Amino acid sequence: MIDKLDEVERRFERLTADLSNPETLGDSDRLRTVMKERSGLEKLVETYRTYRGVLGDLRVAEEWLNGSEEERELGREQLAPLRAQREELEAQLKVLLIPKDPNDEKNVIVEIRQGAGGDEAGLFAGEVMQMYLRYADKRGWKSDLLDLEPGNAGGVKAATLTFAGDAVFSTLKYESGVHRVQRVPATETQGRIHTSTITVSVLPEMEEVDVKISPADIEMQVMRSTGAGGQSVNTTDSAVRLIHKPSGIVVKCQQEKSQTKNRAMAMKMLATKLYELEQEKLRTERDAARRGQVGTGDRSEKIRTYNFPQDRMTDHRIGYTRHNLPALMGGDLEDVVTACRTHFQAEALKEQGASGPAA
Repeated sequence: MIDKLDEVERRFERLTADLSNPETLGDSDRLRTVMKERSGLEKLVETYRTYRGVLGDLRVAEEWLNGSEEERELGREQLAPLRAQREELEAQLKVLLIPKDPNDEKNVIVEIRQGAGGDEAGLFAGEVMQMYLRYADKRGWKSDLLDLEPGNAGGVKAATLTFAGDAVFSTLKYESGVHRVQRVPATETQGRIHTSTITVSVLPEMEEVDVKISPADIEMQVMRSTGAGGQSVNTTDSAVRLIHKPSGIVVKCQQEKSQTKNRAMAMKMLATKLYELEQEKLRTERDAARRGQVGTGDRSEKIRTYNFPQDRMTDHRIGYTRHNLPALMGGDLEDVVTACRTHFQAEALKEQGASGPAA
């Protein structure tokens, strides 16, 4: 691992020098590429340099153990905290060396759909939508509701949102899956607990340049935007529906009053769905053997249960449980996000067989 870290540091130094190169400064695309790559390595390099300094301090402290009484006392005082710092930095370096998902810094498109459970599922879909909107607000992200298909009793049959900000996909990507709710619905007269489900899909937002889309493959339909209950949002045909004929994928956007803006956003949504379709094909081919042993791992599997009578949320993938559901539904989601990220980072470390740096 030390060899790998040395290699990364040399690359970082070359990129730093390149920022002073007149050719780089005169080429905006190249400058942007260099700055982005350097920024992606900066935290790893800084942590490695700190780690290297701690190793040096440890060697000095160990040498003091063979010196005078005063030096031996100083060495004994410093050894324990320095060893603890070394272990902490080693753990950080392991995580920082995990290959990054190229989509981690992208914005996301989130789709929330009512599943089994009728009106109660629709009501919960609306609550989860609000949960993510409140969480995004706490994180300082920009959020937009692109499309909303109202359900009965004030619920949501389907909703499509975008979130834009710092590392949004890396934060929300583990939210994809089936979310199950257990509670007594407001319409239940006998106090029985019902179980309902919704599905959440979190996709990295793609541009048209990321996915090749032939104009001949797209059918565009325009219509008037509508709100809850069918009321007209505006009186122009500004809402846009795109149909990708080869795949059958359909997307709709009615966020803006401008048909042009809605079409541009719908094209992003289509590119995102086509990208995900291709990635799913690759995952299916790559993981076919493993799925036969450990389950499908796809979005049809339940990932989380919200048990309101017991005021408890459990993430079944990682065995994480927390209480205070009102706070969670109010957007207090950070501990859940952190627990998922930590778990899956640990799994990634196991898969790549990472070992700690030699002291």
